[in-house]
Amino acid sequence: MEGLIVKIYTKSSELPQMEEHNFFQSSELFRVAEESSGNTPLMAVAFNENGAIIGHLLATVRRRGSWLPPYLYTHARIYSEGEYAEGVNKQQVFAELLSHITRRLKRKMCLYIEFSDISKKMFGYKHFRANGYFPIHWQEIHNSLHSRAPIERLSKKNIKRIQKAKAAGVETHEVTTKEEVHQFYQLLHGFYRMKLRRYISSEQHFSRIYESDNARIFLTTYKNKVIGGCLCIYSNGNAYLWYLASKRKSYPKLHPNTMTVWHAIQYAYEHNYAHIFFMDVGLPWKRNPFRNFILSFGGKPVSSYRWFRFNIGWINRILKWIYKE
Repeated sequence: MEGLIVKIYTKSSELPQMEEHNFFQSSELFRVAEESSGNTPLMAVAFNENGAIIGHLLATVRRRGSWLPPYLYTHARIYSEGEYAEGVNKQQVFAELLSHITRRLKRKMCLYIEFSDISKKMFGYKHFRANGYFPIHWQEIHNSLHSRAPIERLSKKNIKRIQKAKAAGVETHEVTTKEEVHQFYQLLHGFYRMKLRRYISSEQHFSRIYESDNARIFLTTYKNKVIGGCLCIYSNGNAYLWYLASKRKSYPKLHPNTMTVWHAIQYAYEHNYAHIFFMDVGLPWKRNPFRNFILSFGGKPVSSYRWFRFNIGWINRILKWIYKE
């Protein structure tokens, strides 16, 4: 794009003043990552010929490792396609940001790059392809909160579960102390310990997000024991359920996952958010218990892509062939 300049920033102290509406592309999340061990943020910023900012794209490089089994690698995570000034050609600016951030991440020796939560399924399709990415079909679920009350969309089975759980003494509340943040992190870490693909940042990361006005953490308890919890982000008039964990196998009759999700939906509705988005429902398999569980709250399934690029050439070529359309 003629006259466009892209700069990549790695320190929050050097970030220019940007217009921001999307928390997942914000300087605030940049600082959270910067101050969390194992995370390195990069912000690609596009300027026009007059020096005005017309777009930006945030990537976070994450370090993963273990002694048993032994492994160490980094990968980059990018939520949405970035943010753009009004009146600009988003596709053209995105193409430049994508090209620059991909080259930088390749030099940083990231094993792979992952884009998710793109606003429209086909956004940037040819630009992703041109930069060596391949798409994997993914599933998202969106619950509308502005046309009908959530209780009107709730399945009869879930209504009975919630009533029985409340009668048994199960409660869900907003986290208000650092000790409760620690309890949530312990729950989350234990829940995802054996799930290899799911990445959980350090406790420091969640402590910093807890301090944000754009985030809420909820805990579900039974007899003063934590049995469920979730982290929600509130951005641009919508709610996003980012992390969810529960001890549903230890307390199957109390349905802690149902109680936690229901509280998050109710909170978003009572605070006048238009939608709640469930960010990681997973691959669109015919049999997906988690997807069916989330759908029982009255949301709609939405087909989307997640874009991946492995920086080991032969691996990327094989995966592009496997996932060709």
